[in-house]
Amino acid sequence: MTFSQTLACAPARPDLSAPPMGTLSPPVPHAALAEVLDRYPVGRLLTAEPVAEGLLNRGYRITAESGPYFLKCYVDAATAARPKILAHHRAMADLQALGLPVAPPLSRTGSSATVAALDGRLFALFPWVDGRHRHGTELTPARCDALGTLLGRLHGALDDVCTPLDQPAGYRSADPADSADLARDLRRRAREHRPHGDLDALADRRLTERLELLAEHAHRRPAPQAAPPTGWTHGDFHGLNLLYGPGPDGDAAGDGGPVAAVLDWDKLGPQPRAEEAVRAATLLFNDRASGVLDLVRVRRYSQAYRATGAATAEHLAAAAHRVWWERLNDFWMLQWRYQRADHRADPLYPASAGQLAWWCQEYEQVLDAFAN
Repeated sequence: MTFSQTLACAPARPDLSAPPMGTLSPPVPHAALAEVLDRYPVGRLLTAEPVAEGLLNRGYRITAESGPYFLKCYVDAATAARPKILAHHRAMADLQALGLPVAPPLSRTGSSATVAALDGRLFALFPWVDGRHRHGTELTPARCDALGTLLGRLHGALDDVCTPLDQPAGYRSADPADSADLARDLRRRAREHRPHGDLDALADRRLTERLELLAEHAHRRPAPQAAPPTGWTHGDFHGLNLLYGPGPDGDAAGDGGPVAAVLDWDKLGPQPRAEEAVRAATLLFNDRASGVLDLVRVRRYSQAYRATGAATAEHLAAAAHRVWWERLNDFWMLQWRYQRADHRADPLYPASAGQLAWWCQEYEQVLDAFAN
């Protein structure tokens, strides 16, 4: 893949013309699940339970005659195209072959194909991986090291299994004037929202604060050439896409073992690679109520990531600044709420807004944790 021009940078604004999909799409009937499963060499469908996590696609924990599986129904328009799904499946298989904790999908009976189509929907069947999700603040320092090392290894391996990339001329960052216009529109909607609840009052207050922050920091907009190197990335590396196995003593509730599987490769794609490491840290090592980052754990994770050779300290510093700017200009949760009447992201907003305000105050400390 060759980039010959300056590319747009996140945050991408939600497509307001597209209907909300993902977990709001119609559930798959039991008979359809059974028909899809018949195409794989796993035996008859016994039970099927929806998996609660995730916003973009539907998933089911399947029990077949041969054991447990995860059946994925691709419904998000951005990731549900067959060529894109197949490319992701090939990358997953190649990563597993390199010894990384990735569980690629099963092939259909008598075929190398991994995708099944039924009634206009696409499906893939994955092995069920036993394990549990862990928030980053649960991890010991050694586990923080291991997680940074794992992400660095994944980034290096993706370079080996995906199409070689040329570097783009640069990345355009968000325009703070446009962001301020959007913030004012969302603040008006928050004030007019009925019934007017605590989240609306919080949004009003945080958007007023955001307008002040945008004005204060407008001169710090990243230049297009300031992005760290582009590479292939997972695209959605966070706690809900990581499963940890039990520890050496079999106790899953204690320190726990290493990552057993990196899940959900739907957003596999090229981006400034060190930025994925920074975004992941802001989602993994945050206080789930206030959003404040545990900078001790961030530092351990970042040092381990850099030690793999995936990025330098300078790359992480540039990435931290660009992700901070991205968050300063990002309103997707409130756009879902007020422009699409989609409330699935509402629970995420208080901590997200709190983290940004704290980050603006502690900018130098956060930068130091990522780069030193």
